[in-house]
Amino acid sequence: MNTLTTTLIIVGAVLLVVLALALRIVKQYERGVLFRLGRVIGVREPGLRVIIPVIDVLRRVSLRIVTMPIQSQGIITRDNVSVDVSAVAYFRVVDAVKSVVAIENVHAAINQIAQTTLRKVVGRHTLDETLSETDRINADIREILDVTTVEWGVEVTLVELKDIQLPEAMKRAMARQAEAEREKRAKIINAEGESLAAAALGDASDTMMAHPLALQLRNLQSLVEIAVDKNSTVVFPAPLMSTIGELGAFLAREGDAARDAGGARDSGGVERGSEPAPQAPAMLNGSAGPALAPMQ
Repeated sequence: MNTLTTTLIIVGAVLLVVLALALRIVKQYERGVLFRLGRVIGVREPGLRVIIPVIDVLRRVSLRIVTMPIQSQGIITRDNVSVDVSAVAYFRVVDAVKSVVAIENVHAAINQIAQTTLRKVVGRHTLDETLSETDRINADIREILDVTTVEWGVEVTLVELKDIQLPEAMKRAMARQAEAEREKRAKIINAEGESLAAAALGDASDTMMAHPLALQLRNLQSLVEIAVDKNSTVVFPAPLMSTIGELGAFLAREGDAARDAGGARDSGGVERGSEPAPQAPAMLNGSAGPALAPMQ
């Protein structure tokens, strides 16, 4: 009785071990490549799969997109500038059988081929092209990788340049170049503004020449605007020559009026010893106006 029980226990244990070895679970994002006696007999879809223990071997292959950083590479561009460029690549397995049979380690192989391709593609471009045409460089790298990796059952979905490190001397040179470019634009804009302002002033002067009172009205308007600030002394330029001419004419009229008045007093019998006639106001530049002589 004891011997039978022991035998049943042993048989049950063996069956459990065989069953455990025969059952395999393939996840949704995986595909199973089944080898039987070393030969590929097919691909197993996700789910619970049964294999023959010892005879069959099931290799699971992930079909998810893999993110692989490409280490920084020291590259000399076409115009002999040394730069350090790093990138990132995205790829996924599209043929599970090829990824297992055609190459030993697909991840390591893609990493190495991506580094060499990055160095080769960037080396064909100048520094300015590397900095400004990253989209074209990414497309070129991806195209080269796709041609190589299609035999491995792998599809490269995306390649992006992640970082470009420049030498310090080159950074300073580019900063000076950018500063000079901005100064050039500022001077051009300033010159254009001066040209427009000169044209506008020319039009204004033509208008004032056609209407002489416009200049005087503009002067008065400026005085009104300046008068708002009561805490400052304002020196306001006036049309000097015309003002001097008007003042001289005024003084001449006053002198004539004074002489006429003196002649009228002589004709009216003004007594001797009367007070002399008042002097005419002094002219500009220190010249005195005509004065009436006292009566004898």
